[in-house]
Amino acid sequence: MAVLFWLSVALILYTYLGYPALLAVLARLRPSPRPLPQHTPSVTLLIAAYNEQTVIASKLENSLALDYPPERLEIIVAADGSDDQTPAIVRNFASPSFPVTLVYQPERRGKMAAINRSIQQAHGEVVVFSDANNTYAPDTLRHLVAPFADPGVGAVSGAKTIQKGDGALGESEGLYWKYESFIKKQETRLGNCTGVSGEILAIRRALYAPPPERIINDDFCLAMQTIRQGYRVVYAAPARSFERVSASAKDEAIRRSRMIAGRYQAMLAPQLLPWRNPLVIWQVVSHKFLRPLVPFAMLGALIGNLGVLLFPTRPTQPGLWALSAPFGWILLALQAIFYALAWLGGIIHRNDSLSRSKIGKLLYLPAFLVNSNLSAVSGLYRFLSGQQTALWQRVARREDNA
Repeated sequence: MAVLFWLSVALILYTYLGYPALLAVLARLRPSPRPLPQHTPSVTLLIAAYNEQTVIASKLENSLALDYPPERLEIIVAADGSDDQTPAIVRNFASPSFPVTLVYQPERRGKMAAINRSIQQAHGEVVVFSDANNTYAPDTLRHLVAPFADPGVGAVSGAKTIQKGDGALGESEGLYWKYESFIKKQETRLGNCTGVSGEILAIRRALYAPPPERIINDDFCLAMQTIRQGYRVVYAAPARSFERVSASAKDEAIRRSRMIAGRYQAMLAPQLLPWRNPLVIWQVVSHKFLRPLVPFAMLGALIGNLGVLLFPTRPTQPGLWALSAPFGWILLALQAIFYALAWLGGIIHRNDSLSRSKIGKLLYLPAFLVNSNLSAVSGLYRFLSGQQTALWQRVARREDNA
């Protein structure tokens, strides 16, 4: 039981701390990246918008105001299946002075099918994939396409930023994406970034190969396809995408469970991975495939700890590693305190005023971590039961309730 406990703890620590630390050490052994020259290829901004009538107008206004040569930018909105006012709103933006094109058919076949159909009308050297519920900083496109000055770069992902002011859930989600940003920077120094954000992802149009329409995490599939073709995927931190946090912890759990179901789908599809690049394989396993296993490691740590205390044996070498007294009780108490804080953080989060206080935001961190791992278990169930498909309902965001 002590072995189960320590193996579980080792998996958790490696996934959250060990891998980022190793990345940072290895990245420091690589030369610093050179400054990028100005590069303004023709760009197609492809926006996926399924029933986004509440945000599509502001998204298009933001896109048209971007600091990028207008003669080198076209905008396509893929709105297949939308049965609200999304197509009509997009049509109102289409005019000779606004390079906005609507691609729409009533039949809904999923996001990937809509993108695969829409990209046939793209003319840009670089295609930038975006969602309807995020906005870009004015200079985002310039930063996002700058790495393409290197002919070896095939895809570029920007930074996902959660807007402030949405309480403890927003603060925790924002902290998570800062953590992700650190990892992506180190991965890029090593050659390839394995974590990309589908709402701010650019790819050379010539390299685009339509992923299977049944794919759940299309952004991960596109990144792996690019690497398999011999090109690099890099992270451009100055290219910033902003969005509001999910409307509630329940909505955030649904979003994460869908994402984790896609991870399990990828884990069982080895043809997606660039097996000729062992460094990338290590990165993918450490960054993407171990995280869905963390909740089971958390359970293993608890079971191992309880097992030693409930069914004690005489260890050959008593001490911390054998969880002999008092170490077993101390470690169990620490686990109990952590889960108690997570429970308390969840209670406080239900009170809007308390959740916005400093203590509320701090206490919600363990709740956010526990909820994220519960979502991973839900994602596994959704994948095994076949409930999660490429057809998914949009999750409510704070702007929907604004």
